[in-house]
Amino acid sequence: MNYKKWSTTNKNFPQILVRLSLGIMSKTDLTFNKYQDENKLLLKTYQDLAKKIHQGGGVKSAAKQHKKGKLLARERIEYLKDDDADFLEMGTFVGYEMYAEHGGCPAGGVVGGITRVSGRLCLVVANDATVKAGAWFPITAKKNLRFQEIALENHIPIIYLVDSAGVYLPLQDEIFPDKEHFGRIFRNNAILSSKGIPQIAAVMGSCVAGGAYLPIMSDEALIVDKTGSIFLAGSYLVKAAIGETIDNETLGGSVSQTDLSGVIDDRFPDDQSCLDRIRFLVDKIGNQNKAGFNRKEPVLPKHKSTDIFGILPSERSKPYKSIDLIKRLVDNSEFEQYKATYGKTILCGYARIDGWAVGIVANNREIIKNKKGEMQFGGVIYSDSADKAARFIMNCNQKKIPLVFLQDVTGFMVGSRSEHGGIIKDGAKMVNAMSNSTVPKFTIVMGNSYGAGNYAMCGKAYDPRLIVGWPSAKIAVMGGEQAAKVLLQIEKASLSKQGEEISSKKENELLQNIIDRYNTQTTPEYAASRLWVDEIINPLDTRKWISTGIEMANHAPIEKYNVGVIQT
Repeated sequence: MNYKKWSTTNKNFPQILVRLSLGIMSKTDLTFNKYQDENKLLLKTYQDLAKKIHQGGGVKSAAKQHKKGKLLARERIEYLKDDDADFLEMGTFVGYEMYAEHGGCPAGGVVGGITRVSGRLCLVVANDATVKAGAWFPITAKKNLRFQEIALENHIPIIYLVDSAGVYLPLQDEIFPDKEHFGRIFRNNAILSSKGIPQIAAVMGSCVAGGAYLPIMSDEALIVDKTGSIFLAGSYLVKAAIGETIDNETLGGSVSQTDLSGVIDDRFPDDQSCLDRIRFLVDKIGNQNKAGFNRKEPVLPKHKSTDIFGILPSERSKPYKSIDLIKRLVDNSEFEQYKATYGKTILCGYARIDGWAVGIVANNREIIKNKKGEMQFGGVIYSDSADKAARFIMNCNQKKIPLVFLQDVTGFMVGSRSEHGGIIKDGAKMVNAMSNSTVPKFTIVMGNSYGAGNYAMCGKAYDPRLIVGWPSAKIAVMGGEQAAKVLLQIEKASLSKQGEEISSKKENELLQNIIDRYNTQTTPEYAASRLWVDEIINPLDTRKWISTGIEMANHAPIEKYNVGVIQT
């Protein structure tokens, strides 16, 4: 192994050399340290990027909001949530490197996530007025719809802190008329209300046009005096449409919309007092029936969770023992395998995470031998492993055990042997069982997430209650090099039909260009910017995300248990 480059950047390298020479440290230890350093460096890269995104529209824009006496979006959430509560922010990287020609849209112009308010798990969604006055870009709508989807699936209250200029007009054709566009928000308001899921809205800034329906379709609508306003059309549009001259405060300010129209329930002198009222309202919400998932007293893993950084290879093609990662995630490092000697490229088993009983389906990244003595590649789904996973998923449904999918998968096995052995049928069984699963599903993209493997292991299209990625995540239809080779073969065949040949130099250039483009599209930030994953998380926070997700899901009783017909 070549450690030359790594040794020049690792300050502990001299001590490591001494330990190696004394026989205290092996090459395995050295590899562990190398992975550990590189994974921690990768994590810091995303943490630094998140801090930059948290600045929203920038210091000047933030100062303008403060001058008006307003708190910023994250300051409002910090004030609203319980002092000792975590805020699991979702969609931090939404919109990253998108809309550059429009000045960008950090975090999609809206901040949201899961936290506790008056002791109750809630979703809090706050428009960021420092980003284009809180205007809605296409990705903003997608992010808001995701929050409503989570509230709907899990029956937890959703709190809207509204401060938005409405639809971003230059992109109105991408946000206004379609099924998953702006109008879907109000449809979801109505559905949430019909299911008895509490919605509380505070108008803390501008609330214009169609956006005015969101707070009014909520159960409670509050407004901040002087800074909050709500109307279907602002003063300029009113002047243009009907010739009436009127200022915005008289048209739709706090006094007009509480004392005159009765549209808003109550007004408050500042952000803080308005947020205090929300805490008061949430404190009075009654309890609902629970799903009844099994939980005992939480126990930390026996093995150090920080070992994750040294176990997970920084090179995505390298094999490793996935069970070693599992033992760093589950309570007391106890993992009871299901069919341990069968279908070994997928690990299935029972465990607890922060006290909650879970069924884990994980891609095994070891290179192993099957019963016939044949080598099987780690991270590839074979017929026997798909069959095993399908049966395990059904068992978890029968026992009302939430499912956790740990993805590091390159896809299903291909080739004549697999095709003749019925890989499509076995893969379909797994996809069927997973798709029809009625217990909540949670997906962690630890490494590769390619092709149909992404689907079978509960990718975004299969409704996981939460799906998050580690900084090491890679999501695409296939790996960059494989895709490049396929596309190159197609290109060469096309040119050959035209009587042309590609030189070796041109072939290498074309191959590298395709690899570079593909690799850019497989990064975690590319996936997170488009909400293919809800968030890029620190691997050490995985237990917290899964535990919070199950607690959230426990608010929604399961209405059916049939997982559908499984072909044999």
